[in-house]
Amino acid sequence: MIVRQAVFRQGQRVASWSPRLVHRPFASAINTDIEGIEASLDSSLKETHSIESLLQNESTDNVPKIDDETHATPSTSNSEVAESYQSLQRQRLSSPFALSLLQLNLVFFPPGALTSNLGTSLTPHYQPHILLTNPPWPSEISLPLLLASQSHLGHSTSLWNPMNSRYIFGIRSGIHIISLDITAAHLRRACRVVSGVAERGGLILFVGTRKGQGRAVVTAAKMSGGCHLFERWTPGSITNGHQILGRCKMQVVDEFDRPIPGYEDQLLERPSIKPDLVVCLNPLENWVMLHECGLHGIPTIGIIDTDANPTWVTYPIPANDDSLRCVQLIAGTLGRAGEEGQRKRKEKARRGEVTYRPEVFEVKRMEEGIKTGGDEEAIHHAGGSQ
Repeated sequence: MIVRQAVFRQGQRVASWSPRLVHRPFASAINTDIEGIEASLDSSLKETHSIESLLQNESTDNVPKIDDETHATPSTSNSEVAESYQSLQRQRLSSPFALSLLQLNLVFFPPGALTSNLGTSLTPHYQPHILLTNPPWPSEISLPLLLASQSHLGHSTSLWNPMNSRYIFGIRSGIHIISLDITAAHLRRACRVVSGVAERGGLILFVGTRKGQGRAVVTAAKMSGGCHLFERWTPGSITNGHQILGRCKMQVVDEFDRPIPGYEDQLLERPSIKPDLVVCLNPLENWVMLHECGLHGIPTIGIIDTDANPTWVTYPIPANDDSLRCVQLIAGTLGRAGEEGQRKRKEKARRGEVTYRPEVFEVKRMEEGIKTGGDEEAIHHAGGSQ
């Protein structure tokens, strides 16, 4: 528009010149130029008006009308938008030039050909669900794995327990650092204990009552074929089990863990079952349970931080009990050890070897315990008289 106005002004200025000041040939040339300019201006004006009318029609068709009273626009459904988009795509692809260009792009530039080498690849990288879905085996325990799970971080030096001095590597920024060599050695020893108990048909109880430990406890118990507890421990569940757990359901299973029917009446008078091994992931909150296990001679495995007493458990594992990743790593590894023990037990059962068989005097001792109310001296005299 600016160019058109400038040319129109110059044309008017040239047309206003007096013919007395110019020669006749030059005046005729100027007249022809003015006519050409005016013709081009008329054609450009017509094209401009046609383009403006076309744009106005398209804008009025695409922009919804606004109500003068409510000032609202009519809602357009998603199906109408999708149909308009699909029609536009069909119009674009209907031309042979567009099709040929699309085919050339697919041939010479397949999807991902230009962007496959961009960015960085971090391998190996941490995936939180792996410790729950596919925990490591005891043979895969290494110092870098324990270091990545923050197993070496202890508590402040002001909160330490002097009994943990043999597990501490040093001090960094006022925090005790646990020796990962000792952690790996104690974790492998605990795995051998869990595998041995599971191979002999023992009952393993996994306990973790802190927030976030529930999934790790349940996964480890399923792999080892044991039980789990991720809520508050009921005091007296072991020392007074015939009153607290007396009505819990029990069943008799064979060497392949298949239930055997027909013993329901005999199990009514049987005392509650006690675990053969207890794995505690947070001993500070469950010291009552550990005390009951000590009174009944039940071995325990626990994660001992620098502020805990390692004498509370039978097989301590010095590690960071506040790190959820560390807890999942240790629980998953112990669950894998229990799974290996269960596999060995079932393989021996297929060959006809039963690794666990209750003796007759144990059954009689249980029966006398029910009759005498748990008095050890009375049970001993009853067993000696028989």
